[in-house]
Amino acid sequence: MFDKILIANRGEIACRVAATARRMGVKTVAVYSDADAHAKHVSACDEAVHIGASSPKESYLQWQRILDAAKATGAQAVHPGYGFLSENEEFAQACADNGLVFIGPPASAIKAMGLKAESKRLMESASVPLVPGYHGAGQDPEMLHKEADRIGYPVLIKASAGGGGKGMRAVQKTEEFAAALESCKREAINSFGDDAVLIEKYVQRPRHIEIQVFGDAHGNYVYLFERDCSVQRRHQKVLEEAPAPGMPESIRAAMGEAAVNAARAVNYVGAGTVEFIVEQPGGYERPDQMKFYFMEMNTRLQVEHPVTEAITGLDLVEWQLRVASGEPLPLEQDDLLIEGHAIEARICAENPDKNFLPATGTLKIYRKPAHASFEIDVVRVDDGVREGDVISPFYDSMIAKLIVWGETRQEALAKLDAALAATHIAGLQTNVQFLRHVLASESFSQAKLDTALIQRESDQLFKQDKLGAQMVVAAAVAQTVLSERQAETHDPFSRRDGFRSHGTASRRIDFEYKGQPVVAKLRYLSDGLQLAVGDQDARPLAFSADAQGRLDVRFGDDRQVVQIYKIGEVAHVFGARGAATITEPDVLSHAGEGGGEAGRLTAPMPGKVVSIAVKAGDKVSKGQLLVVMEAMKMEHTIAAPQDGVVAELLFAPGEQVTEGAELLRLAS
Repeated sequence: MFDKILIANRGEIACRVAATARRMGVKTVAVYSDADAHAKHVSACDEAVHIGASSPKESYLQWQRILDAAKATGAQAVHPGYGFLSENEEFAQACADNGLVFIGPPASAIKAMGLKAESKRLMESASVPLVPGYHGAGQDPEMLHKEADRIGYPVLIKASAGGGGKGMRAVQKTEEFAAALESCKREAINSFGDDAVLIEKYVQRPRHIEIQVFGDAHGNYVYLFERDCSVQRRHQKVLEEAPAPGMPESIRAAMGEAAVNAARAVNYVGAGTVEFIVEQPGGYERPDQMKFYFMEMNTRLQVEHPVTEAITGLDLVEWQLRVASGEPLPLEQDDLLIEGHAIEARICAENPDKNFLPATGTLKIYRKPAHASFEIDVVRVDDGVREGDVISPFYDSMIAKLIVWGETRQEALAKLDAALAATHIAGLQTNVQFLRHVLASESFSQAKLDTALIQRESDQLFKQDKLGAQMVVAAAVAQTVLSERQAETHDPFSRRDGFRSHGTASRRIDFEYKGQPVVAKLRYLSDGLQLAVGDQDARPLAFSADAQGRLDVRFGDDRQVVQIYKIGEVAHVFGARGAATITEPDVLSHAGEGGGEAGRLTAPMPGKVVSIAVKAGDKVSKGQLLVVMEAMKMEHTIAAPQDGVVAELLFAPGEQVTEGAELLRLAS
């Protein structure tokens, strides 16, 4: 076994690898960029080496600096985590050339599986089922268009060197193909340095099911069963679970054997994932009719590996270290068993109600449910951040992963919802409440799974107000009154209990909720408080606080226990039903502020201007594409909010912009 390894990554996966290494008595070296100088993964390791500026291209993708850091610190091996250099065959080969063990497959296997078109041809020779499509080397746009027409729409354009949903576009009809191809190639060259694509038939009602495989240097191979990753947005996974619900044992075995054949075909060593697209011609009720097709092989550890660990009781990072150090696989296929059910939720900094727009900012509040690592009978939290850390635009938007295990899927669902309810994050937008809505949806709760689940259930998933506006206002009023009481002194003039020698005291409190003004009218009666919200009738308001600061709020017939965090003017309200924010503006601090300027188009986040589709003087119509931005590894389009004329362009392609920066001006 190694004495010391370098972890060539950041965030939660670097912390995850360091935890297993520490348990095994292996010392660790972290690398970090300017933005990560005080990051959690730096303190999680025994040593740390600075490798460059904040941008991944100037730090985590600078593999020569990583190799120099490994040699300088005496590391014997390099664990690449996932993303960044984890599937870079040049880096894997450079490790070997410099006397370092790359904790992953040989460079030849990465190269064979890295190019989707080449891997498809390789899988076909290994008798692994393939989706009908074009996997050739030719990249002439007209030829690709003809191939798409031949295959028949809808088709899927995929970056040949891609992964993680980047460089991927679904095309519904021939008229949309050219624009989709151009966008796909642009994103592919930015993400992978290679704009080659392949085209496949877009499978209807598909499930995304992947098989975890492992190989060693002695020619042994096993599969550690499957994970269902069908719930996706922007072709990226949101929830993952193991085993796949409704999976017939015969199909599980067939997929496992196909995955092992794929690994054996490239002499694979270490952890890998073979991803399949699964067609459901018989519908959700006839899983026995499922047909599976090879999509790709990810030659690394996956983000969702914890659910496999939960149902097998194994530590896959330990397996990686043992195999990389030359040991045989710890178990054979017949030794592996599935126990219970596990689900993972990816908590991301994003706004689901705005097409999952990535968010940046400070984790001013970051409270997690009671948890432990690598134990299947409790909630597990994998993260690489702490309260007070900044989610920057330089890296992926994932904040943490919640993993739960239960004897049954229903038990796991209940545990995950409770864990999400106990996850309190404030300071930036997250998808926590959206995840709870997905869990409660009919499709997910009843395991009617396919990659269109989010679109199909959109009415139940987006713009939901589970707490209710009335209760949110009542909770905010209760918090205000409680804070005033706690600030009281023995001076009778500081009391805010509404005492009057005669008459009834009343007050008005103005709020803003979901962008709309809300007026709360509070009356102090002899027997308690009475509150009217908006035009609604007044109802009794009562509340009490426990030692943890939670408020038990009773407003009329509604009663909820909530936790409230006040940050400036904004109250963040968390309850068992959901969460919401409400603002109590400081009238004096806003005095004299003017309204917004009409015709402004601003950047929704920090990022880079990729392209501008118009020039000054152009007439544009509402909904027309104006600007394409790139942030957090994703492209985002900005369209005209109304008809008008482009008055002025304020940035050029390639320039970096800050959140809120005005990109161009429209005149009516």
